[in-house]
Amino acid sequence: MKNKYRGYYVLPLSFALFWALSTPLTSQNGSPPISGIVADANGPLGGVNIIVKNTARGTQSDVDGHYSITAKKSDTLVFSYLGYKAQEVAVGSGSILNVTLQADATALDQVVINAGYYTTTDKKRTGSIGRVTAAEIDKQPINNPLEALQGRVTGVDVIQNSGVPGGGFKMRIRGQNSLMAGNEPLYIIDGVPYDTRTLGSPNTSGGIIPGADVSPLNAINPESIESIEILKDADATAIYGSRGANGVVLITTKRGKEGKTKITVNSSTGIAHISKKANLLNTEQYLEVRREAFANDGITEYPEWAYDVNGTWDMERYTDWQKELIGGTANTRKLLAEVSGGSSKTQFLISGQYQEETTVFPAKYAYDRLTVNTNLNHQSNDERFNIVFTAGYSLEKNNLPNLDFTSDALWLPPNAPAIYDGEGNINWENSTWANPLAGVASKYTQDSKNLITNTIASYTFLNDFEVKINAGYGFSQLQGLTTTPHTVYDPAYGMDSGSSRLTTSNGGRNYWITEPQIRWQKKNETHKWDILVGSSFQENTYDQKIITGRGFPNNHFINNLGAATTVTIVDESKTNYKYHSLFGRINYTFRNELFLNVTGRRDGSSRFGPKNKYGNFGAIGAAWIFTEGRTFNGLSFGKLRGSYGLAGNDQIGDYQYLQTYSIEDYPYDGNIGLVPSRLYNPNFKWEKIIKREAAVELGFLDNKISISAAYYNNRSSNQLVNYALPGTTGFVSIQANLDAEVENSGFEIELNSVLGRSNNFTWNNSLNFSMARNKLLAFPSLENSTYANRYVIGEPLTITKLYELQGVNPETGLFEFKDYNGDGVISSDKDRQYIADLSPKFFGGLSNTLGYKNWSLDFLFQFVKKNGYNQYRFSEPPGLMGNRSISVLDRWQQPGDVAPMQRYTTGENYEAYLAYSQFTQSNGVISDASFIRLRSMELAYNLKLGKEAGTYCRIFLQGLNLLTFTNFKGADPDQITGFLPSLRKITFGAQLHL
Repeated sequence: MKNKYRGYYVLPLSFALFWALSTPLTSQNGSPPISGIVADANGPLGGVNIIVKNTARGTQSDVDGHYSITAKKSDTLVFSYLGYKAQEVAVGSGSILNVTLQADATALDQVVINAGYYTTTDKKRTGSIGRVTAAEIDKQPINNPLEALQGRVTGVDVIQNSGVPGGGFKMRIRGQNSLMAGNEPLYIIDGVPYDTRTLGSPNTSGGIIPGADVSPLNAINPESIESIEILKDADATAIYGSRGANGVVLITTKRGKEGKTKITVNSSTGIAHISKKANLLNTEQYLEVRREAFANDGITEYPEWAYDVNGTWDMERYTDWQKELIGGTANTRKLLAEVSGGSSKTQFLISGQYQEETTVFPAKYAYDRLTVNTNLNHQSNDERFNIVFTAGYSLEKNNLPNLDFTSDALWLPPNAPAIYDGEGNINWENSTWANPLAGVASKYTQDSKNLITNTIASYTFLNDFEVKINAGYGFSQLQGLTTTPHTVYDPAYGMDSGSSRLTTSNGGRNYWITEPQIRWQKKNETHKWDILVGSSFQENTYDQKIITGRGFPNNHFINNLGAATTVTIVDESKTNYKYHSLFGRINYTFRNELFLNVTGRRDGSSRFGPKNKYGNFGAIGAAWIFTEGRTFNGLSFGKLRGSYGLAGNDQIGDYQYLQTYSIEDYPYDGNIGLVPSRLYNPNFKWEKIIKREAAVELGFLDNKISISAAYYNNRSSNQLVNYALPGTTGFVSIQANLDAEVENSGFEIELNSVLGRSNNFTWNNSLNFSMARNKLLAFPSLENSTYANRYVIGEPLTITKLYELQGVNPETGLFEFKDYNGDGVISSDKDRQYIADLSPKFFGGLSNTLGYKNWSLDFLFQFVKKNGYNQYRFSEPPGLMGNRSISVLDRWQQPGDVAPMQRYTTGENYEAYLAYSQFTQSNGVISDASFIRLRSMELAYNLKLGKEAGTYCRIFLQGLNLLTFTNFKGADPDQITGFLPSLRKITFGAQLHL
């Protein structure tokens, strides 16, 4: 397949590779490299951190324990690894230095955790921070960073909305805090806030991607990520103020490391397909249902339009439409090249990846992505000045059908006509059906560009002070285009290219941030102070334009708006968002066992009126390591921690407090007019969220077994809602604060254990479990508001109010429902009182990592306990034209029958049709959607190439969504909206390290 991006990256990557290979990398002090092997009592250790003491120079050991680093004879090397005692070794006069590390139950300080404006360790952290590392990400064949979080982090619920490439994700960290304002977390990529709101438009991408949610995070190559940290509680998120009210996701990309130039090449290819087909009626069963429906409705002569049953269509034909329309095999290809290395003072990294992925649909569709990532680190000779530059650029091209074929695959009658006639043309069967493959000519095309850059410069003076500035800039552009040529319609309609249509959407976002900071650190044997003060200046500009063109000379011009006879501007908008903050953090440590963290932030947002632009937020967190300096039988490590804080929320869109006007679509007396679209209200303020957490962390048997348990309770108030207004005002609603209160509470448990460690064998196990509860505590005058049918005091925000199914009446054969008010009439406003909660009751994951010599096996089981909509939710009565689930065969046929499904109808029986319509809005469409899924698996082998350290080839076989164990009757318990569910993927590849 041709791709216009290939020429863009071959030249710069080739130049970078040539420069890296041809440039000698020597230390600035001229010292030769020190090398050796790091091991423990059972053999070599990979991933050990090695740094030159009192410097920022460092490296890591490879999978065989080999390392190489530049150091002077007078230097001291510090070797550190989680679960082992840090060891300091003087370099001396030799060039070979082999080290054996000893296990240490207190070595929790070695893994550095990114907490945003500062770093901490697992031992010292006072807040709740989840983490997914590059090692875990690289073992999954994923396209979007959020996929890496599914089943791996407590309190984090991630759901994929579609199986087509380029689709979006819904992510919630510890539940839903707001009734109407945003509940999305804050995303930070290399220090730069990243807006993940879609740039897509329902006018172009809405037919193929649910909600037109084209995820901007698709532009981030998961293989370029070093780690993803998730900040959850008040202490961890308070440094981000209001922006972190719903949690913070920190994405850190990989950086260059000191040492010889290293080259990594990763190539993989794979296949993907739907994991499960719905169990539908075959032709014989389908015709039985149709005939019985006509008989039930008293129709003895089949009407002319009943082509499926009156003999117009072949009643012996059977087509598995799921196989035809969504049963194909998607192919994936990825190629990544990375070059990194550097001296003791300057390190670099440059990587590029090209990816292509097709679809399971019956035509040539493909998603292409090209990403380039760079990093440059430099430190002055006196080690006082440091600068870090990172940049990522991506190009995406997505070619998809205009509409998802999944609905047709589930609905088309099994005896529908053949797709093609005898001459290979689209078959319209004498205008008796709408051929689904005619829609292949209607396409959605997306072109995206994304750039994100960040520079961090710092200078240390007077030994204790550091000044720093963090500056970032980025832009995102998305052009969507949907073509609907006249050929998608039956030729019998007589349409020509004058009926063809083109719709374009252009969305763009530019953003920048500047954050000056100053930090003071002081410590002695007993006390340690770390004080940070800074300011943040941020601005985002967003614009979108949607244009439709109709009527073209011929379809060769359909991609050119200038050739359209009629051009209509559907929408054009531009918004600006400004954000300014002052923040500070005081961290105090006493004897390395008591930790206190106080954070404050004053945020200013352009989304509020002049008197309410600023809000004050903050938190306090504390931790006590009660095992520090004390001995407990069997207990290696023990820590108590807790936090309390106040956050805010301004995710309501821009200009909500202003009185705004819209341009009238139709002229009056030849003039274009303005229409009021929003009332002025400068009085509404920030939403407020109070967060509390208490947790305990324990380690046993030299930390071979560790467990942490946390309880959290978050309460949000001062809710920002669209408050309903009387129709006489001329406006439907006004943005205002409501004294409603929402509570999110829950338990989170993590268990990590080393089940085996010997000379050739390792086995590590990890379990995470989350149990969450969302509740609406208060809502003044709810019963008299427009939200009365949506919310219930004491129930979660995620409920749906339904009719309560009483079963099928044995005499009438119709569904019956509970009459709550006893008036003898089933009505939506009075009798939809059954409450169904579709949020998870609990969820989590169980992962295992096993290693034997050069072999490794990693797998993750994801589990969820919840209810969900079943196969009946968006269906019509069995008996109407269209296929149904095989479960409809268990139905009522004659008086006295007891069955779960009511009598069939063609729609001519109004009572039967109404009863079924009410059934689709009852608890009858709610089923257990719990599942256990083999989310990911990797089998890998490390093949050593020569004797040189760090030179090897890693061969791997990976899978995603491999097995799902569930009682759910639909195709996927996580997604049943009629769009393509997430796919099962299998990938084979090799990673070469030179």
